Amino acid sequence: MPKVSEEHRATRRRQIADGARRAFATHGYEGATVEVLERETGLSRGAIFSYFASKLDLFVALAQEDQERLLRLWIADGHEAVVRHIVEDSPEWIGVYLDVSRMLRTDPELRKRWASLNPELQERLEQHYATLQKLGEIRDDVSLEAVGRFLGIVFDGIALQQAAGFSSPIDVDGTIELLRSALAPK
Repeated sequence: MPKVSEEHRATRRRQIADGARRAFATHGYEGATVEVLERETGLSRGAIFSYFASKLDLFVALAQEDQERLLRLWIADGHEAVVRHIVEDSPEWIGVYLDVSRMLRTDPELRKRWASLNPELQERLEQHYATLQKLGEIRDDVSLEAVGRFLGIVFDGIALQQAAGFSSPIDVDGTIELLRSALAPK
């Protein structure tokens, strides 16, 4: 059997990830059957699952990739950039995450894996917000956990509205102004 280069492996992994993203966005997690994944990636199940052990592993890899991109954006450009990103993201793909939220509630193994995505970036984000509190740039009368939970609720709410496809667009600037006001030092 000929040895495959790392470049070839990386290209093939990207091909599978991109096809799987289309499949999940179009059909949801449950509807993205092996046959659908084969069609969207242009590869056989053997090829797909030689790179990812299962459909769940493939989905978690995509989620980890997305979360890494979002955390890096959040650390570099702040929560306002995250709001803008969520509003501009594909409603179909956001819908996949909403579908998975049901699974997170009922599947302890998935919940455990989900909680451990990108721990080093999570830590950097927490340190960044702790620094913002110490510098007086965001309020310090509530815990960092409360700030994080609040931002998560706002982000999830925006994602839900985007995925639902409400006819009136989200007022991004107004939402950001409300966030600024809510997080401003007291």
